[in-house]
Amino acid sequence: MLKNYFKIAIAVLRRRKFFTFISLFGISFTLTILLVLTAFIDKVVGDNYPDKKRDRSLYITRLEEVGKGNMNSGELSFYFLDHYAKSLKTPVKIAVCSGFSGTNTYINNKKIAVNYKYTDAAYWDVLEYDFLEGKAFNSKQVDNAEKIAVISEDMKSEYFGDVPSVIGKYIEADNVKYRVCGVVKNVPITSYMTYSDIYLPYTVSKGNYKDKTYRGRYIGILLAQSKGDLPKMHDEYEQMVQRIPMESKDFNKMYSHADRYIAAYVDTGNEDLSGVVLVLTIISVFVFLFMLLPTLNLVNINITRIMERSSEIGVRKAFGASSKTLVYQFIVENIILTLLGGLIGLILSIIAIYIINSANLIANLDLSVNFTVLFIGLLVCLFFGLLSGVYPAWRMSKLNVVTALKAQ
Repeated sequence: MLKNYFKIAIAVLRRRKFFTFISLFGISFTLTILLVLTAFIDKVVGDNYPDKKRDRSLYITRLEEVGKGNMNSGELSFYFLDHYAKSLKTPVKIAVCSGFSGTNTYINNKKIAVNYKYTDAAYWDVLEYDFLEGKAFNSKQVDNAEKIAVISEDMKSEYFGDVPSVIGKYIEADNVKYRVCGVVKNVPITSYMTYSDIYLPYTVSKGNYKDKTYRGRYIGILLAQSKGDLPKMHDEYEQMVQRIPMESKDFNKMYSHADRYIAAYVDTGNEDLSGVVLVLTIISVFVFLFMLLPTLNLVNINITRIMERSSEIGVRKAFGASSKTLVYQFIVENIILTLLGGLIGLILSIIAIYIINSANLIANLDLSVNFTVLFIGLLVCLFFGLLSGVYPAWRMSKLNVVTALKAQ
């Protein structure tokens, strides 16, 4: 039966080529955009390099202070993380790092944009960077404030050129020269908590990392012994924050959380606005509105296409075909149409992703079509097929036999 429906669907598609073109264009274009978006989200959420212990890590990215009529929110100070967060008993390791900052450096009269960040020694234990050469700086080098640096492979290539090794050579950032001790595989800029071109010991920072204020430019990563310890580690941090004294009389409440990666990644900086809810709402509204127009267009085309087959419907109903059978046939035909459009959309999305990757529009971000992306694409096709096919099919299946035969 399905084989016959497939043959009928192909014949119908070939009958009105213009309608078929409009339908396939709408489906394939919409699916291309959604697949590229899915590939981007999957890369941001699913790529765990160098954060390979994410399943047993919690992230401290924000501290919010609230008072009467005023509110301050942002990253934390090194003092807060070092003095308070590192007093926790549950974590086996606690890494502290700054966000990345930009500067310019020059080599052979060529200006190079450089992003750098500061870390402690534990950062290299909590995270698992792939070292292409050399190694990370250790706690002794951090304590001694040695001007030493770990750089990315792209920075090595751009600053030093095609050389076999750069260990022991010097690189300049923010008007200071640092000796290179290691080279790591690139991190995409979308992984903003771990991305940088140059990684430096926090003790060489020009800022006063010893300042005892609570807010600054650092974030913390808490590593548990196992996944089962995450709730305990989360609760311990929450209880610790409640015991911390206010640093100013202008504030009477303080909020800071140790969250899972996704919640920390999309944190809005506002205690009353959930980043996860906000992002899911934005994505849902975007997908709904983006799919609404082509779906309505496809519904109208399907109604027109089915109306042209009124005599066929009348004859089939006259010979005993039930409304249920007709609805099933039209829905299957429409799903076949959307799957064809989906196949075209998949090909277009692969081409689009190749162009995006080649253009390097987002630093070090390499999109790909994997099983997750393909599964989302298949669901969209089925959703398209059902949503745009049910109503036209139901409407025609209810058509009176005499009316259907006269319509032709």
